[in-house]
Amino acid sequence: MALLAAGSAVPSALVALTVFRASAWACLLCFTSYKERLQICQIFVGLESPGLEKCEEALTDAFKGLQDTEINYEERSHLHDAFTQMTHSLQEVATAQGSFQVAFPHAAEKMQKIILQLKEVQACIRPCGLQEVARRFRCRGCYSTVCDLPLDCPVQDLTVTRGHQAMFFCTVNFQLPKEEITYSWKFAGGGLRTQDLSYFREIPRARGYLARIRPVQPTHRGTFSCVITHDQRPLARLYFFLNVTGPPPRGETELQVSFREVLRWTPREGEMIEPWTPSLGELLARPEALTPGNQCLLAAAVALASASATVLAWMFFRWYCSGD
Repeated sequence: MALLAAGSAVPSALVALTVFRASAWACLLCFTSYKERLQICQIFVGLESPGLEKCEEALTDAFKGLQDTEINYEERSHLHDAFTQMTHSLQEVATAQGSFQVAFPHAAEKMQKIILQLKEVQACIRPCGLQEVARRFRCRGCYSTVCDLPLDCPVQDLTVTRGHQAMFFCTVNFQLPKEEITYSWKFAGGGLRTQDLSYFREIPRARGYLARIRPVQPTHRGTFSCVITHDQRPLARLYFFLNVTGPPPRGETELQVSFREVLRWTPREGEMIEPWTPSLGELLARPEALTPGNQCLLAAAVALASASATVLAWMFFRWYCSGD
């Protein structure tokens, strides 16, 4: 039994050596099986031909130029279909008694042109975030990878005068998925400027990408954190350190200020950040507000208001004239 086990292990080892001797897991080895490649050579030179190994080496050597290829992760299925079509074409050439020395380089050149026509790999945008849109597939190793960037973004500093308004925009400079995006906010008080998650507590009412505090008080001094999540998977964590400046309100004594600071030391997080309901002016001030579609809607609203005013004026004039 031991001899049988050893004997059965030999062919497996030989197959493994044959595979790893090829061009370091090139795209050919990612999108075609060993059985498919062997079948192509068997059609070209015969099932038991001495030239079978030479044919296999010629096939892998022809595709060595694709071993370091990286493609957009979304294009994997397209490239797989292209290699499937290529294997069928090579089988047809072999059936027609063509030469594999000519057919293999020609197929590799054609595949290179197809790869150049695929959607380009998007560059990683620093400094942070899990960027699925930049995920890429690497033929050297047949695996996918995303940008090697941390989830935690650098702390952004914001200084606001006491009694004024503070606004935090939880936005990133890379493309987010279009659906199932959620935002959650946390706060680390006591004037801490930190990214240590153990210091943060949830702010229940804050849920959108924009949060606002008004009026800002000294108890709001600290670090606010926003977590962007897609399908319960964090994509980025943003941090905002709020520094509150300015003298206390006029007429307050130093004792009154100290007393109020003690009372406000533990703010009610549920009331810290209020839901943002922007005015028309604030909406129009945003860069993405005046899109062509919104401009058409705004023009239509102005035209309708103007027409309504004209009709009312004409009706009033008719009524006034009929009274005379």
